[in-house]
Amino acid sequence: MHIPVLLEESTELLLGNGGKLYLDCTLGLGGHTRRILEKNPEAFVIGIDRDEEAIELAKENLKEFEGRFSIYKADFAYLDEVLRAEGIDKVDGILLDLGVSMLQLKSERGFSFQIDAPLDMRMDKEQKLTAYRVVNEYPEKELARILWEYGEERLSRKIARAIVQYRKKKPIETTKELADIVLSAYPERLKHGRIHPATKTFQAIRIEVNKELESLKTALEKTPDLLNPGGRLVVISFHSLEDRIVKNFFREHSRLFRILTKKPITPSEEEISMNPASRSAKLRAGERI
Repeated sequence: MHIPVLLEESTELLLGNGGKLYLDCTLGLGGHTRRILEKNPEAFVIGIDRDEEAIELAKENLKEFEGRFSIYKADFAYLDEVLRAEGIDKVDGILLDLGVSMLQLKSERGFSFQIDAPLDMRMDKEQKLTAYRVVNEYPEKELARILWEYGEERLSRKIARAIVQYRKKKPIETTKELADIVLSAYPERLKHGRIHPATKTFQAIRIEVNKELESLKTALEKTPDLLNPGGRLVVISFHSLEDRIVKNFFREHSRLFRILTKKPITPSEEEISMNPASRSAKLRAGERI
C-alpha cells in the first residue's frame, strides 16, 4: 500500500476553507481522497490519474464512499476538461501530489533500477513514448540535455556518451543494463555515495517519458480559473525542479493567490522514519483571492 506523504498537513490545508467540492489531480491509490472524504462528510472528490492499475485499486480502496467521488483516467494537464465532463465550472480545492507511487516503483515497468525490468517507465501504458525509445533512439546531445535539465546530473554528457557507445553494440533493454552503464561512467570515488549514481538518470528519463514538468506547468496555469474565491491549491513536490515551478507559479500569480505556506512544509522526523520516501517532499499552498 502506498503511504500518502504529508497526508494530514495537505488535507488540513485543502479543507480549511470549509468547501465541499475537491479535485485530486493525482489520485494514485486514493489515499488523499479517502482522507478528504473521512474528514469532511459533505465533501465530493473528483479524482484523476493516468495509471489504469492505480485507478482500479483506488476504486477498491474507496468503495465505502460510493457516490461521493468520481474518477477519470487522464493526464492532470487536462483537469479543465475533466471538470467539464463532470459538468462543473469551479471547485473549492485542487490537490497535486507529484510523487511516483510505490505501486509504480515496485512494478515491472522499469521505474526503478532496484528491480530488473524492461525499460518502460510509462505512467499511462497506452502512450507510445517509452524509456526504451528515449535511451535507444534519442541523439547523444538530446540525452545529455535531458539528464542535465531533468536530473540535474553533473555527468550528463559523460553518461549520454556511454549510453550511445553501448547501444551501438546492442539495444539497451533493461533497467539493470542502464544502471550499469551509468555506473560505468562514474569515477570510482563517486560510486559509493548516499544516493545511487543511476538515481538522477532514471528520474530524468521518467520525467521525459511522462512529460511531467510540461503537465505540471500546464495544470498550474489552469488552476486560477477553476477555483472558487477562497478555493485552495495544494501541491506536494519531490524534487527541486518541481518545487521551483510551484514556487515561481505562486510568485507570478501573487495577485490571484494568498500564500498559505511562507516556507514549504516538510515531513516531520517521525514521518520520515516511518516512510523514508517522504524525506524530499515539500508542500506549498495558496488560496484563490
